[in-house]
Amino acid sequence: MEVDVPASQAWQLYGTLQLAELTQQQLDHLVDKIELVQGDGGVGTVLHLIFPPDTPAFSSYKEKFTKVDDENRVKEAEVIEGGYLDLGFNLYRVRFEIMEKSENSCITRTTIEYDLKEEASANASIVSIHPLVMIMEAAAKQLVNNKN
Repeated sequence: MEVDVPASQAWQLYGTLQLAELTQQQLDHLVDKIELVQGDGGVGTVLHLIFPPDTPAFSSYKEKFTKVDDENRVKEAEVIEGGYLDLGFNLYRVRFEIMEKSENSCITRTTIEYDLKEEASANASIVSIHPLVMIMEAAAKQLVNNKN
């Protein structure tokens, strides 16, 4: 997704806990509550995501930031408890990347990487990029509205 702000400005949002705060404030239909379990936004930070009662599949999970690369503007988080792991996933990792397009614009990209136990292969259908796209759209709107 292209955003008309410098990559460094986008990373100030994506590379910190501000993205979780924005998600909780603006996408309460997606995430009911995000609790900081430990950390300051860097590698090792653990968040507890609690979903609205009508969310299918699971009610919450904990994720851990496994990569926060300020130089390359890459952030990765893996589910470490509950949620996808309870549904037969061995791994569920989300990655956000901020790539400089020009001095005043950047491209944000997200990917999901997962590994699923063979007996739970039917659960692959619950993996969806849609919630992450909604987060990226909210982030882009926030960034453009708060341009320096």
